[in-house]
Amino acid sequence: MIQSIFILSPTGEVLIERHFRGVTPRSVCEYFWEKASVSLNHHGGLSTTSTAIPDNSLPLYDTVPPIMEITIDDYVDDSTGHGTAEGGMGSSSGGGGAGNSNGNGNGMTKSVYLFSILRDGLSYLAITPGEISPLLILEFLHRVADIFVEYFGSPADESAIKDNFSTVYQLLEETLDNGWPLTTEPNALQAMIRPPTVMGKLQSVVTGGSNAIVSDALPSGTISNMPWRRAGVKHHPNEIYIDIIEEIDAIVDMVGNVISFDVGGSIQVQSNLSGVPDLLLTFKDPSVIDDCSFHPCVRYSRYETDQVLSFVPPDGNFTMMRYRVKPSALQMGFSPPMSCIPQISYISTDGGLSLNGKIDIKITARTISTLFNMASTKKGSVIIEDVAVTIPFPKIVKTANLNVNMGYVLYDEASKVAKWMIGNLDEKNRPQLTGTMKIEGNEKPEQNPPLSISWKIPLSSLSGLSVGGLSVTGETYRPYKGVRNIAKSGRFQFRCS
Repeated sequence: MIQSIFILSPTGEVLIERHFRGVTPRSVCEYFWEKASVSLNHHGGLSTTSTAIPDNSLPLYDTVPPIMEITIDDYVDDSTGHGTAEGGMGSSSGGGGAGNSNGNGNGMTKSVYLFSILRDGLSYLAITPGEISPLLILEFLHRVADIFVEYFGSPADESAIKDNFSTVYQLLEETLDNGWPLTTEPNALQAMIRPPTVMGKLQSVVTGGSNAIVSDALPSGTISNMPWRRAGVKHHPNEIYIDIIEEIDAIVDMVGNVISFDVGGSIQVQSNLSGVPDLLLTFKDPSVIDDCSFHPCVRYSRYETDQVLSFVPPDGNFTMMRYRVKPSALQMGFSPPMSCIPQISYISTDGGLSLNGKIDIKITARTISTLFNMASTKKGSVIIEDVAVTIPFPKIVKTANLNVNMGYVLYDEASKVAKWMIGNLDEKNRPQLTGTMKIEGNEKPEQNPPLSISWKIPLSSLSGLSVGGLSVTGETYRPYKGVRNIAKSGRFQFRCS
């Protein structure tokens, strides 16, 4: 069970604090932030508050584990079983959530488990007093972040949380019951807690009350066999959109060879259908799917038997399925849709007393790639969208002067990280970044940190998975149906020479 929930801002400030089964001291947040603030890639997202690059490690890998066992010193147990704490924190080795007396009569040393994720710059922390299924807690934290996006829009960042404090606390009350996950379906929550509106915020300013409108009635799906869908849904026009989004994690060496890669995907659905439609989704080649998980609306037994998705969808946006691509489906390997040639050199000056550096990065789109083109007709070259390059510099770099011939570049002096936003890239473009670096001292770094590149290619697939058909039964209307494939990067790294 979850004892406490904390939400931290990009600067480590505690924005939200909610306790369910006892009080957890804020010192756990301080302990967490000491480790998270030096991580350039905290749980897959670039930290906006990085202040250093860890010694003797590649900076684009996680330095903060998503699960940590930590110790609370001077833990005081009151008569109701709730705890308060004073004193310090420390990393723990040993058993789970049992408390051990430290001999002073009141204080105790207690071990707890801290689970964390990073979404939209915010750190979501969950504290549990004992061992529990880690995937349950991590998935719940992601679900809470998704709910905030549904209510407040994307991104659900610090400003969105601060503008909707009362709604956030109401949502946490409904999603957890005495520390156990309860209601996490957006449709059911919206029936109980209305999303914030401009009129609601104006009313809260005038009256001084909360802008969260809470219904006294239970949502209609609570006592039905489809709690994810509310009753009486009406739309005009009726339409459903399905996106098959596949991401690839890859490491590419200095000469362009792919060292390792892994492909995962998800099926995102936007459903605006009236009534209670029953849908059947078929694939052209379901054999590439492996290690999949489903939304509760999917009838798992039907998928096990026929490799099809039979479901009654929730209203609105939801993730219907997540999967990994079988290695056997990628026997031809992977050829990146672009090439990147990063070069970082160091030159001694003043007779070896000082050191300067130069950086040169060239990026080109490749004409030949292993991506599947899912468009019905191929017209022109493939356009790579939203191309961005993250360049971490060694911490010995004092400052950098960077220039680009396409897009723009931002350099953060504190974190020693540059972000190069290129935009769309095709075969005709030849983006290049050049620059100089001022080095502190006269010793060269042992290694240059790898670059991280993000990109997206619409109407393309990494595995070739595509929709064979989508049928609707149980309703008389004929909805508009849209399906598309998107290939994009996950952790896509190029090593530097």
